[in-house]
This record gives sequence, C-alpha cells and structure tokens, in this order.
Amino acid sequence: MFERLVAYLDSVKARDPAPRSRWEVLTYPGVWAMFYHRIAHWLFEAELYFLARLVNHWSRWLTAIDIHPGAKIGKNLFIDHGFSVIGETAEIGDNVTIYQCVTLGGTNPTNGVGGKRHPTLEDNVIIGSGAQIIGPITVGERGRVGANAVVMDDVPAGATMVGLKARSTLVPAEEWIKEFIPYGTPNCEDAEGNRIDCIEKLEGELAALRAEMAELKAASKGVATPIDAKKSGTGH
Repeated sequence: MFERLVAYLDSVKARDPAPRSRWEVLTYPGVWAMFYHRIAHWLFEAELYFLARLVNHWSRWLTAIDIHPGAKIGKNLFIDHGFSVIGETAEIGDNVTIYQCVTLGGTNPTNGVGGKRHPTLEDNVIIGSGAQIIGPITVGERGRVGANAVVMDDVPAGATMVGLKARSTLVPAEEWIKEFIPYGTPNCEDAEGNRIDCIEKLEGELAALRAEMAELKAASKGVATPIDAKKSGTGH
C-alpha cells in the first residue's frame, strides 16, 4: 500500500511543476478526494449506499470535488485544484488528468432507466479547466479536451477537442505520442515553423479565409480590392 501511495504521489508530481516534495502533494484536495472516493466506492459496491453517500458528502465539503461513489476510477487520477463533478456511471482509466471546474455529466435517459449516462475517459486523457463532458460518450486514449470546451460526441484517440460545441483539431504525431501535455492543448506550427498555440493557428486560418471570401465577393461585383489595386500600381 505504501509503495502504491508513493507511486501515486510521484505521478502527480511528474504532472505538476509546483510541488517541491511528496509531502506538499499530500495537501492537494484532489489527492484527498481520491482517498475518500476509494472508501466510498468500496461501500457502494458493498451496497452500503447511505454510508457511501456520507463519505462522499464529507469529501465534497472538504475538497470541493464531488465524485459519485459509483464512479469507476483507475490508477493515478490527478484532479488539479478542484471544483469538479464526476457522475455515477463515469469510468476513468489510468493516468488521467482533470483540471479545475470540470464536469463529467450525464444525460437524461429517455426511457427513465438510469443505465450508462456519463462519460468514459480512457488512459492518459487530459481535460482542460472548465470543460463539460456530457453523456455516455468515450474520450479515446490520449485524447485532450481544451479549456471550456463542451463535448457531447465521442473523441477519437489522440484528438484534441476545442470550442463550444467542441470540434476536433489535427494533432501532430510528435505531440500525440508525448507522455503528458499540460492543460490538454498541444502547440502547433505556423507556415514558417514557429511554435504557436493551436487555437491561435485556427483563428489565423479563419481570418485568412474571411479575407479570401471578401476578395471573391468584391471580384464578383467588379469592385477592385486593395490587393488588385496594388497589383495594378494604382493604389496609394
């Protein structure tokens, strides 16, 4: 048990540059939330539902993290800071990182039967702060969800989801195979090979597309655009 605890604390320290020692990691609310969840989940599986809820209620009051006792969680889950909610039928794999204010929420079953209604996060998934993962969907292995994204469809393995409603962005292979990418959003390269944020790159591409559309509309109306004026030498 001691060796498992040390391995867990080391896994958190490897993903967070802030702590100087394992003792400091022991003060993290996410670590205590996982400790209490293991107890609550054991009680839940033993069908001691009221006691499981009591432990869950105490943990939520102490850590500001609400993990339903029925949620199935693998090894080395790191919940950074807190204020997150994980629903009853959520399933989380190994080495998953969840930043603050994340919801793994459920959908209302149309047949009135609970069933599987919360997300499944496979191994090495990273969820950015404020993200909302809704419904019985699967975030594939090494999937990333950017901050404040709303995800309601399956996420392919290695994909990064950004936006509202979230959409997939292509991730270079050298980023996909990394063991860990902080905050779940990798960097990209522009045309000159400079490292930039993926969202910044998307915004730049969108601006370029808008400019091209404006030129096409102006050309269709027979109106000279600033680029045409420069080419003809008549611009000032």
